Amino acid sequence: MGMAEVLRSIKDAEQAAEKRLSEAQDESSKLMSDARRQASELITEATDDSVKNTQSTMDKARKSANKDADKVKSKGAKGVEAIESSANGRTGDAVQLIVDSLMPQ
Repeated sequence: MGMAEVLRSIKDAEQAAEKRLSEAQDESSKLMSDARRQASELITEATDDSVKNTQSTMDKARKSANKDADKVKSKGAKGVEAIESSANGRTGDAVQLIVDSLMPQ
């Protein structure tokens, strides 16, 4: 093998190595791009799930709070009715007490 052939084979080997390196860099860039895209999709999905779960939790809490508020409101309404009923039964007595206190004896 002559010197020209040796140099030619070295040059061919260098070119093949550069081509492989370029292909490897292209593949690496593609893999990184795909990984970034997948990461972005996962973050978007996780965010959407988090919002849905938060909304669901808030809806449940709101429903529970409304039930509790309705119970308190019902108890309060019964208390007001009892006071009104008691007051209505004593209206005559109250009027008489006022009249008696205003009238000289």
